[in-house]
Amino acid sequence: MNEPSPDNEFQSAHAALLMASFAAATGRALLPGADARRLYHAPFPVLSHDTAADPVLTYGNLAAQALWEMDWAQLTSMPSRLTAEPGHRGQRDAMFAQMREKGFFENYAGVRISATGKRFEIREAVIWRLVDADGVLLGEAATFRDYLPL
Repeated sequence: MNEPSPDNEFQSAHAALLMASFAAATGRALLPGADARRLYHAPFPVLSHDTAADPVLTYGNLAAQALWEMDWAQLTSMPSRLTAEPGHRGQRDAMFAQMREKGFFENYAGVRISATGKRFEIREAVIWRLVDADGVLLGEAATFRDYLPL
């Protein structure tokens, strides 16, 4: 995936998938009136990963990049499990399992770690399945508006 920019319309197809899947799963808008550029510049993190056995991040807006202290290339080449410390991955896995049962999960809290080792707790996170118009699962995504540095 190329870095979001005006040249590639800020990953417009993937941003549309993120927003449409969120709305379908939750009945709410991820970012009311947003387009791909606004989503990329949103003041809260939005991330997604693919459907591989060890999923790799496929999207992280600027807020996610700043929080995890990585640029686009670094973030979108990282297995998503590495966003959490080893001791917190079991909790993360259990939350994803619950999400898969109903299509989304909200009010999740968990500890995450940045590239430089800074720990933070995400709060009231929402995770959802990325499903295209044909019902094909293309990945999973997460967003949250609240976090606390630890």
